[in-house]
This record gives sequence, C-alpha cells and structure tokens, in this order.
Amino acid sequence: MSALPQKFQDWFTTKGWSIHPHQQKMLERADDPALLLIAPTGGGKTLSGFLPTLIDLADGDHQGMHTLYISPLKALAADIKRNLTTPVEEMGLPITIDERTGDTTQTRRKRQRADPPNIFLTTPESLALLVSYEDAPRMFKGLKRVVIDEIHALAESKRGDQMMLALARLQTLCPNLKRVGLSATVDDPAAIAHLMARHPDPCEILMADPGPAPDIQMLRTEEAPPWSGGGAAYAIHAVLEQVKQHNTTLIFHNTRAQAEIFFHNLWLANDESLPIGIHHGSLDREQRARVEAAMVRGDLRAIVCTGSLDLGIDWGDVDLVIQIGAPKNVKRLVQRIGRANHRYNAPSKALLVPANRFEVVECVAALDAVLAGDLDGEPRGAGPRDVLCQHILIVACAGPFDADRLYAEVTSAGAYSALSRSDFDACLDFCATGGYALRAYDKWQRLVQRPDGCWQLRDPRATRNIRMNIGTIQDKDTLKVRMRRNRGGKPLGEIEEGFAATLTPGDTFLIGGQIVKYEGLREMTVEVSRDAAKKPKIATFMGTKFATSTQLSARVQQMFTQESWPELPDHTAAWLSLQREVSQLPQPGRLLIESFPHDGREQTVVYGFAGRNGMQTLGLLLTKRMEELGLHPMGFVATDYALLIWGLDAVQDPGPLFDLAALQDGLEVWLAGNAVMKRTFRASATIAGLIERNSPQARKTGRQATFSSDILYDTLHKYEPDHLMMQITREEALRGLVDFGRIEEMMARIGNRIDHLHLPRVTPLAAPLFLEMGRVPVKGDAEERLLAQEAARLMEASGLAQITPPPADKPRWRVGY
Repeated sequence: MSALPQKFQDWFTTKGWSIHPHQQKMLERADDPALLLIAPTGGGKTLSGFLPTLIDLADGDHQGMHTLYISPLKALAADIKRNLTTPVEEMGLPITIDERTGDTTQTRRKRQRADPPNIFLTTPESLALLVSYEDAPRMFKGLKRVVIDEIHALAESKRGDQMMLALARLQTLCPNLKRVGLSATVDDPAAIAHLMARHPDPCEILMADPGPAPDIQMLRTEEAPPWSGGGAAYAIHAVLEQVKQHNTTLIFHNTRAQAEIFFHNLWLANDESLPIGIHHGSLDREQRARVEAAMVRGDLRAIVCTGSLDLGIDWGDVDLVIQIGAPKNVKRLVQRIGRANHRYNAPSKALLVPANRFEVVECVAALDAVLAGDLDGEPRGAGPRDVLCQHILIVACAGPFDADRLYAEVTSAGAYSALSRSDFDACLDFCATGGYALRAYDKWQRLVQRPDGCWQLRDPRATRNIRMNIGTIQDKDTLKVRMRRNRGGKPLGEIEEGFAATLTPGDTFLIGGQIVKYEGLREMTVEVSRDAAKKPKIATFMGTKFATSTQLSARVQQMFTQESWPELPDHTAAWLSLQREVSQLPQPGRLLIESFPHDGREQTVVYGFAGRNGMQTLGLLLTKRMEELGLHPMGFVATDYALLIWGLDAVQDPGPLFDLAALQDGLEVWLAGNAVMKRTFRASATIAGLIERNSPQARKTGRQATFSSDILYDTLHKYEPDHLMMQITREEALRGLVDFGRIEEMMARIGNRIDHLHLPRVTPLAAPLFLEMGRVPVKGDAEERLLAQEAARLMEASGLAQITPPPADKPRWRVGY
C-alpha cells in the first residue's frame, strides 16, 4: 500500500489538506510487523495510524474487527471516535466504529462481542477483560492492526505492561497482527520500540518533522513568588488577564487539590464572569463530560485541569497553555504545551507560572530543556510480576492453557523478554496455590493441572471475581459525593476516605469548583449541600505529586555554576547571589551540607536534589543514623532539592552519615516494620489477585481491604518472608514510594565530595525550608498573615530583606522579562 486512492485524495483536497510525508511513509510501511511513529502534536498522528485501515476497509469486504485502537484515556477514545466518524461519513465508507471503556453499558458490551465493529476503540483495562472471555478467538478473528495512542504514557506504568501482555495473547490468536505506536513525546525511542515489538522481532522507528519550536515563556508578575507553597495565588490576576486575551486557555496543575484551590481563587477574581471550567479525575463522570463537550464547542474561555487533559485530545480552539508550578518533568511539559495550537507547523504557545521562588529557577531550567529538545525519563525495569500473576489468571478465565506455550507468549512481550522460567513458574505456583504459607487456605487454591499437563481454573465460577478485579490502577479509597437527597442527589465526584473521616457536619470543602457543606454519611456516600462560605476546607485529593526528574535536577545544579543569571527575574537572581555570598551554591558532582543554629536548635541542610520521595527517604535514614551516632535529631522536612533536619546536637563530620552500606542497612530495618511496606503490599497483592477489592456481593472499603492485607502481610512476614508477594513488595517499595534508586544515584554522583559549611545563621537557600516546616501547624483565618510574618522574620534573619519587589508603579504583570 503506497498510493493514496482517488476518493481519499479528493477528500484531502476538499479539506484543503495535502498528505504529510510521515503519513505517506506510514502507508508505504503498513505491512511492517511493528512501527513507532513519533510526530509533533497537530501533525496528524491519529490519521497516520488509521489511514491504512480506512483504505483497507474502503471496499467493504472485511467482516468483523479489523483494527483495534488502545488509548490510555476513556475521553481520548471518545474523541477519536468523533474524529474518525467525520472522514468515514464524508467519504461514505462502509466502516463501523465503536468504543468500549469502563463507562460502556452492559447491553452495548454484549452487542460488541456478538458483532464486533470494524474499528474498535478501547483502553488497556477493557482489552484485558476482553481477552479473558472464552469467545475472544471469535471476537478478534480477522484482526489485522492494533494502534496504540500516546504510547509513552502507557510505557511508564503497569497499565502498559498489562496492555503488552494482552497484545501478546492477541498475537497468538492473530499471528499476522501488525502493531503501530503513536506518540509526540518520547525521551528514549529505542526503549519504546523494544516495548512495542514482538520479541525478538524489531520495531522500526519513524520520526516526523518536529515542526517549529514552541513559543514558551515564563509569566512574570510584579509581585514576586512566595518563598514556599504550591498554589501560585500571587499570579491569579496575571493569569486572568491572559485568559481575557486568548480564545481558550488550558491551565494545568500538578495535583487535583491545587487545581481546586486555583479554580476557586480564579473564579473569585473573575469580575467579568468569563466562562471557566474545571476538569480532573476526581470529578463525577457526567460533570467531566459536560466540560469536555463545552470545550469542543468552544464555550469555555479557560479550563483549570490536571493530567486528565495531558494527552492528545483535540479540544478545539486552545491557543494558550499555562502551567502552574514547576513541571517537574520536561517530557510532561512538552506534552502539555502541545495542547495549544493543535495544528501542524504552528508553534504552541505556553506560559510557566512558578509557585514559589525556587521554582523560578526550575522553570527556567525546564524552558532551556524544551528549547534544546532534551526530554527526560526514568529507565523502566523488567515487567512487574504482580501484573504477570494477574495475566495468568486472565488467561485461565479464557480456558485451559499450556504453561510452556504461555511462557513463550509472555516472553514475547518486550518488558518480559528477559523473564526467567523459574520466575514465571513462581508466578504460576502463586496463582495455583497462593504459595507455601497460604496453600492450606482453600480460597487461594485457584488453578489445577489436568492429566494432559494443561492448567485450568479449579472452580469455573471464579471467573466472575477475577474479571471484576482486572486492572492495575489502584483505588484511592474514595467515597462518592452527592447533593443531599432532598436536593436531588446530584453526583459531584469523589473525596478520599481519609479526608471524609475528618469532616463533621457543617464543615465546608471544595469540589468541582464549588463550596459545599458536609451534611453526613449515608450508605458510603458523602451527602452535602451548597454553601456560600468564601473560605472552605480543602479536599485533599491524592492525585499525583510529581518528583523533579533527575535530568531537570541536573540542569538546575548546572545553572548554579553560572557567574550571573540574566535569564532570571531580579529578585531570584539576587537571592542566589546572596546565597553565594554568605554560603555557596550546590555544585554538580558535589554535595553541599550547611549547619547553623536557629530557634535554639541545631539545623542541618542537605542539598541532595534526589526528588521529593528520595529526599523524604534520605531524611528517614539520616535521622536514624544520627540517632545511632548520638546526635539527637528531632525532625526533618524534605523538598525535591533539599532536606532540613533539626535537633539538639550539631553535625561535625557528615562523612559517617553518608555511608551507602549503612544507609542500605538502615533502609532494610526501616522497611521491615514500616507502614510503607504494608501499603505497597496491599497494592501489589490486589493487582496479583491475592486480595479482591470487588466481589459480586459488595465492594470492600479501604479500611476492610487494609485490615485483611495487613493480616496477610504479617502472616507472610512471619512464616514466609521470601514469599513471591514479599519479594514483589520490596521491589515496588524501593522503586516507587521510597525511591531509593535516586539516593543511590545521588551517592554515585557525589562520591566522597562533600562541602560541609558551619555557618552563623539561616542561609537564603535554606530559608524556604523553614516555611515548609512552619506551614503544618499554622491553621485558621490568620494563616496567611502568620506565614507572611514568619517569612519576613526568616528573610531578615538570613539577609534577604534587602531583596525588594519592583516599585508599585510598574505594570502588574508581563510576559517574559
């Protein structure tokens, strides 16, 4: 397939389009076993992936499913269906298109299985469920292509591992299946290609013209950012002014709670009543759908959002993206920038708004990385075994299987290509018996081996429970929020159980941009009513709290080597200059430690740049080491770049504190009895099928699931510490929650090159850490006033009082410098 048929050529002409070179190459290489296309946002990636399918189906000869499209977002699947329907209808093509997500009705699902559409749009979770059915061979009969959109987003999570295992199963059912991956932002194309390929076959990489560099700047306000915090309230008026000057603005935040707070403040300042919406994953599905529909129609001037709108949905006339807070990850920033000017060869326009003073430096480093095309990403390890255990159970639901053939199938998936047979057999044994310590319990005896050697479910009725628990996304233990029934019972979204437990009748909180009052809990549903209060409690949505990437941290440290910083605002450049004058700036390849007295305590600041989780873990380990050395630490606080420890005794020699072997030993002891391990165990045990969150009777609450998982953890820890689930738990904890790998990277980076300075007072770079610490106990209406007073006191103590904001007669805001 190489030439564009006349009907398609005519359609392109009526649209005023011409086929892009990479779209032409996708046609020419339509028969490649696997192909990864990397093209800029607006470059027609989706059409590139579907053009061979549309041409193949144009004659109407194909019956059943031809192409499977997998998307990480339900909304993205719906958007693709909408966009695909246009050329199909306008060219009169005999093609059926349908989507299946978690929101699809049961009636429609049955119809799809009985009579599959030619183009089927779905998510990794729905695909895993579909391959678990006995009739999967019939449903996927004739499948020729699979198109994976935004593959970079899936490659970074267990959802991607589950998807590739499901594709390995499909490849067994359809040996000639062709794979196509689409993405705009890939830091390591070869790694994604390895994931995409059917091992050991290669996956070719096709790079499109990247197009013009984005128009990205920092929004500079007259009022300097605060020394700490993440809300960027100081920039509300400047952001609102930008909204007024553009057609549609997406305002991205890193967490849902920050999005809610910012939306509330933005609405209070919205004197012209501009139509502004909010969109994040904790909102009710219907409310998200209404916002999405309004965006498509162009009814909204701005949308405050989170990662729920990161990916490639064409939301119409978006001409500006604003990122509130440092992006933490350059690849994520590029993805978000691409939502603006969703057209090929048109630069995307974006503004960065640092939430605090240090984030100004981080934002400038991120700007430089974007312009240099330097994307960041952490290397992915081997395929996780808890996902493999779930996949084995999924395969068993579809019918008896041969272990040798399944092992060959699993190792054809890139992430599992190095899986040893012994590790596979351990997962199979776990699925069959629960493992040595649990094999006496009937409920975990799930698989049996037949006389012919094949494995099957011991009780076929177990398929229902297994299917109800398919997926790798972990629940956040949330409760539904609805208006009180006498107000119509309208659903608003979800809040975390832990937050709900702190509420008493009359308390107010933010959800969906409105203030509501807690009325009570009825049948696991939080009932609320509207409230006119102006200062609510804030719902602490878990969301995602990103850590600054290793590459971005390195860029920040490299900036500290400069003699001056003309690219920084005056207030931030003066702050760094003063730090260099009274102490020194952290240097690449070295570790800066400052010690000084403050408030009657000895303070130690470690500038490790290991990301928030890594620095938090380092705080736990260092305070443990200080206890062992008799230094009497009293507490610590961590950010992405630094760690502040306070205690009774000064650190004289930091060398013994940073012995890697001692830190590793301390980590092992700490992990053994820590709640972090139990939380990690619960997540992995749920994915692996040891714990069922959902059952035909009722869904377990978070507390019930925690209780049962804690008992299991304690049992295995005592009787079989080397149980498969305990191994997986340790691997997951080290990789995720404690991020010890970043500490090891830090230790390798610094060696024994430690600069330890004994100073008489708080330093400029350390001052914001005291505000991080001080924010915890300060509550009530006086919070901002007390924080401002504390900030002024700290700044004066550290010599920062000399850094003054611009005169009041300057404009309130401007773009750039």
